Amino acid sequence: MLRLRSDIWVAGLIRRAQNEGAYAVLRRKGAEQAGAIFIVVNCLDGRHHLLSPAPQMAFDEDHPSDRLFSQVLTGVQSEKLDEHLAQELKFDPDCWIVEIEDRQERPFADIMKA
Repeated sequence: MLRLRSDIWVAGLIRRAQNEGAYAVLRRKGAEQAGAIFIVVNCLDGRHHLLSPAPQMAFDEDHPSDRLFSQVLTGVQSEKLDEHLAQELKFDPDCWIVEIEDRQERPFADIMKA
């Protein structure tokens, strides 16, 4: 089973967030086919959460092509978020960054269980 292209998945994420009453915007466009996707949740109170693609070990045989995320930053200020994203961009300049503004702190994506 093939994984959905990054550009199509991101468009769906933005639409889903907006349909649920959140504001979502593409902060950085990455590689259309398979760029890694990072999700910033702006809580609108100065705090931000950052989700990154989950490690490959988080996937199982039943759902090998699903997109799964892990929360790497929780409740940080914008300066720390921007520093972390700058490091990610040095490592992977083809990544996508989607920012969702939502007081309910919803990422609209599946998060890996601990």
